[in-house]
Amino acid sequence: MSEFAFYFIASCLCITAVLSVTVKDVFHSSVWLALSLLFVACLYFYLDAGFLGVIQVLVYVGGIMTLFVFAIMLTSKIGDHSIRQVNHQFWGGLMVAIALFIVLVQVVGGNPLARLHAAGSSTDLKTLGTSLVTTYALPFEYISLLLLAALVGAIVLGKVKK
Repeated sequence: MSEFAFYFIASCLCITAVLSVTVKDVFHSSVWLALSLLFVACLYFYLDAGFLGVIQVLVYVGGIMTLFVFAIMLTSKIGDHSIRQVNHQFWGGLMVAIALFIVLVQVVGGNPLARLHAAGSSTDLKTLGTSLVTTYALPFEYISLLLLAALVGAIVLGKVKK
């Protein structure tokens, strides 16, 4: 049963990821991206990495997708149907993506470290939280400043010039 749950989550993740890059409306694309990020969080929860799942939901689905939606809504004429939505380099990009996928499958499949089970190296949430506010406080603040700069940049770029 647990194998079925993994394959269900993984297939939903693949479907939403493909839809996020193939749908023509940019707002719908961001919604599919948010769903695919939620399925990544579901995979984290399935693999007993609750901290990573919570961080995935808070940072990426909550923070980054909010910035994406603000940038989309603040950009003038982003939903205009006269803007070309298809790139002429689609087939070249598809070939590069397939080649990279084949290489990644061979590298991960041939790596004995990828098959190790990390049951003995579990870390509780209290230790992770303590290290986040002590050891990693400065990188955490850098990330928050980066998100703030991205939000300000989205507002500046989306401002309509008169």
